Amino acid sequence: MKNTAGLVLAAGAGRRFGGPKALAEFDGRSLLDRAVATLHNGGCRQVLAVLGAGAEQALAAATEAFTPVMNRRWGQGLSTSLKAGLAAVPQRYDGVVVTLVDQPRIVPEAVRRVIGAAEEGAAVAVAVYAGRRGHPMYFAREHLDAIAAGAVGDRGARDFLAANPHLVREVECPGDPLDIDTQADLEALTRPAGGPHLIPS
Repeated sequence: MKNTAGLVLAAGAGRRFGGPKALAEFDGRSLLDRAVATLHNGGCRQVLAVLGAGAEQALAAATEAFTPVMNRRWGQGLSTSLKAGLAAVPQRYDGVVVTLVDQPRIVPEAVRRVIGAAEEGAAVAVAVYAGRRGHPMYFAREHLDAIAAGAVGDRGARDFLAANPHLVREVECPGDPLDIDTQADLEALTRPAGGPHLIPS
């Protein structure tokens, strides 16, 4: 398995949600614990989580092991969390798998697949669900500075990906990248679904 770290972006205040989403629970576990466990179980040797709003509560409530990265600028957009997280990835890792705290149906197999693409030579590997790009995303060490430099406001790696299509390998993945933006979104996930079944982790 490639020497890979994991990174969860979990610093936002969750204004539409009503509070920091890292603290919210889905299926009996906090979204932060679920995201950290998904990266660990997918093959990441160390997981970092960028915290901001509600950081003390998130640390106190966490049951999964991770390295906290504090983002005091979390109110200035997702890019500040990505920059802080990428800068904190220890030099011993060849690359990092990035995911978001508010996507609890991302599964470990998706993490394994993007790492697998990296082992086959991909510098950037992006999960794809029914033709649409999403998380997790793998970034090789040599591109972390450029990705951070291109992140602005709430735009993370999007501009880097658009400018470097030759580096990107799309990887079909199981799971569901649905974002939880509101309490209604979270409640909808807990109700029995009538649609197609997702591939379990």
